[in-house]
Amino acid sequence: MSKQFDVVVIGGGPGGYIAAIRAAQLGFNVACIDEWKNDKGGPAPGGTCTNVGCIPSKALLQSSEHFEQAAHHFGEHGISLDNLQIDVAKMVGRKNTVVKQNNDGILYLFKKNKVSFFHGRGSFAKAVEGGYEINVAGAAAETLVAKQVILATGSNARALPGAPFDEEKILSNDGALRIGAVPAKLGVIGSGVIGLEMGSVWRRLGAEVTILEAMPTFLAAADEGVAKEALKAFTKQGLKFEFGAKISKVDASGEGVAVAYTNAKGEEVTLAVDKLIVSIGRTANTIGLNPEAVGLKLDERGAIVVDDECKTNLPGVWAVGDVVRGPMLAHKAEEEGVAVAERIAGQHGHVNFATIPWVIYTSPEIAWVGRTEQQLKADGVAYKAGQFPFMANGRARALGDTTGFVKFLADAKTDEILGVHIVGPFASELIAEAVLAMEFKASAEDIARVCHAHPSLSEATKEAALAVDKRTLNF
Repeated sequence: MSKQFDVVVIGGGPGGYIAAIRAAQLGFNVACIDEWKNDKGGPAPGGTCTNVGCIPSKALLQSSEHFEQAAHHFGEHGISLDNLQIDVAKMVGRKNTVVKQNNDGILYLFKKNKVSFFHGRGSFAKAVEGGYEINVAGAAAETLVAKQVILATGSNARALPGAPFDEEKILSNDGALRIGAVPAKLGVIGSGVIGLEMGSVWRRLGAEVTILEAMPTFLAAADEGVAKEALKAFTKQGLKFEFGAKISKVDASGEGVAVAYTNAKGEEVTLAVDKLIVSIGRTANTIGLNPEAVGLKLDERGAIVVDDECKTNLPGVWAVGDVVRGPMLAHKAEEEGVAVAERIAGQHGHVNFATIPWVIYTSPEIAWVGRTEQQLKADGVAYKAGQFPFMANGRARALGDTTGFVKFLADAKTDEILGVHIVGPFASELIAEAVLAMEFKASAEDIARVCHAHPSLSEATKEAALAVDKRTLNF
């Protein structure tokens, strides 16, 4: 006997579970299907973000940052430590606890909001009168009927051709989070978010880390000034970079991994490492969804085709997050999930792609929103720039972390903020003020006129806004 629902969400990651909760808040009878399992076989909703992405990586970054501070910076504070050691198993165990807390939190939220949760893989069976029949394959098979379906099936790590993930020596983000001991030599292919964050974790703990990047430049999506400052900091820390590297072969048949590549000079080079993290992007996940059963349209990359409102080609079927166009970011998925639930309810859900923040949780942190200076130049936009270094910020000095700066880009005529770019301490938190300001179409002058607490890192934001008009007060 099938179970009837107003809305069925397939996928319990950030886009899916948030969509389910919002739909339930709006009065719909909602079910969410997710198959992710914990190590005991139980449900572990939260998707890649909670289980093998955003959350566990931040836990390991925090642990490794503590170790880095103890090893290299506690002495500056008059704190002496002898025989400093890292218990990797305990560190990974703490990470697992943090993940479980988030899994359990989502299950609690489902219960609180009266969302029916089904643990298993959801797939289309067929279209039926007034909706769709959905199969749930799991410990207990179920058949659901939904008037509306929200697809939030996420993405999978992209493997190198000829070098599949074994999660022992050739690692995706999943395996990179489960390394049991500090490798002497670690290779990373790809200098994006995952590569930089995981490379930073294991470099801090003592690994010799080499990052191979196919692009000739570092962080091409970021502002050039920010990328230059970050690269200088990472190199000083001990991360090794090779840009313009074209991988020709990965051989994991021996004890370690041998990576053959052509460098930017055209020379053939082989890098020998104990473990290799491959972070060359992600692909939309529609495995097992059975889109053919209902005629769901996918694009040439396997992503679900949607319009600006996240509608698919099928009536009553929506898709959000990594499985559709746009940046593969958890907070983008959440915003789309909320917007779709509200659209189903006849409201006007909205997602502004121009104000989605980007963050890399390295040290220094990197965050930005809006357009970069190189984009404004390419588009022929007349702009003014203002920049303020953390070196001149009292709170940053007290923290002992003065790397980086805040940079504002504003329209030359109207002074509207077009982009804000931060490299430095707590950039992930500081960027929120810029996002809010841009949502309200604020000017740099608006931020410059707002009182910021002293001493605080946020004063660097105010000073950068003042710098747009060449009137900084502390630099």
